[in-house]
Amino acid sequence: MVTRFNRRKFLVYGSATLGTSVLLKACGTTPTDTASTGAAGDDAAAGNGEAIKVGILHSLSGTMAISETTVVDAEKLAIKEINEAGGVLGRQIEAIVEDGASDWPTFAEKAEKLIDQDDVSVVFGCWTSASRKAVLPVFESRNHMLWYPLQYEGQECSQNVFYTGAAPNQQIEPAVEWLLENKGTDFFLVGSDYVFPRTANTIIKEQLAAKGGNTVGEDYLPLGNTEVTPIITRIRAALPNGGVIFNSLNGDSNVAFFKQLQGAGMGPDQYPVMSVSVAEEEVRQIGPEFLTGHLASWNYFQTVETPENDKWVADFKAEFGDERVTNDPMEAAYIMVYMWKQSVEAAGTFDIPEVRTAAYGQTFAAPEGPVTMNTNHHLSKTVRLGEVRDDGLFDIIWETDGPIEPQPWNQFVPDTIGIGCDWSDPAKGEKYDI
Repeated sequence: MVTRFNRRKFLVYGSATLGTSVLLKACGTTPTDTASTGAAGDDAAAGNGEAIKVGILHSLSGTMAISETTVVDAEKLAIKEINEAGGVLGRQIEAIVEDGASDWPTFAEKAEKLIDQDDVSVVFGCWTSASRKAVLPVFESRNHMLWYPLQYEGQECSQNVFYTGAAPNQQIEPAVEWLLENKGTDFFLVGSDYVFPRTANTIIKEQLAAKGGNTVGEDYLPLGNTEVTPIITRIRAALPNGGVIFNSLNGDSNVAFFKQLQGAGMGPDQYPVMSVSVAEEEVRQIGPEFLTGHLASWNYFQTVETPENDKWVADFKAEFGDERVTNDPMEAAYIMVYMWKQSVEAAGTFDIPEVRTAAYGQTFAAPEGPVTMNTNHHLSKTVRLGEVRDDGLFDIIWETDGPIEPQPWNQFVPDTIGIGCDWSDPAKGEKYDI
């Protein structure tokens, strides 16, 4: 049974509390396929002006490919649909796909190429916060535009980025609150060794201290590292009678972690794992037999019951295969292509400053439910918790009763309590006192 959380109460709590270029011309059946989206020379584009170029920048190789290739598929599908419906301002979209290769300097190099050489109007890209941090100076120095589809650690609010994944108060904080009420007060924190897990765990530790919970241990693995046995040994030592494991591992490390956790006899009945970077695609690739009963916090699951989701899941499977699954980052990536389109059409131009302003207040009937772009460049989104079932999908066990407003600057971390972001007001901008 789904538990709903009153939106007013939640808002009070939240405030206190990879490379080769590929020219994409339509949806292919694999993430690195080339296919036709209607380039300038195609009949569909003829008479409607030259095609508009956009960049897609994700890891198609390396440790993060397990997650990022599916995001590219979602972006391809949105572009195909938009082109088939007439494009944007009468122009077809021509997407240039670059592989960040799970390497942060490569992400920066590819971002420079997309902007300086390919002259794209926008870039849809990145997964890890490390990749986003690597490309951020590129976009800010050129006053360009990145749309970023991942839940992340917050503590950032760039004028040059639109964030369509969750801020911490839309994913991490409600997960911790629910765990404290339902699974116990002793937490072991495990994550990949880069900015998102470390910042997320800083937030969690502050929240636990404020809410009467205990951080009994904290450990990290380099991205791509699969030597998880020492971490599992330390978890058992710190939680001999069981307890909560909060997991922010990314990429291939999750495969080894869940398999060895089960091999050690540490099942979800005694050692429930709450993940914030494991969704349906990762469950499919790891194997649901290793994750059944464990938990995840997202805004979207494939099992969300909305008419928009029914259609999106059916359309995605028709395009890429019935065995494929959808997940939160894919949905956020799909959303962002459409929200950029709406913003361009509202502005009546592809000019970035005008598109940026037009984005404020844009709404979209997303598969997860209605979303709205705020002036802090983040979306209002519904929060959901899911439990992995044996078919690899999630039972939704808790959700808010509507979209939650985003807080980029965390209200548990002392340095950012009382700080907000508002790019519609030059006197406020990136940081201002609420």
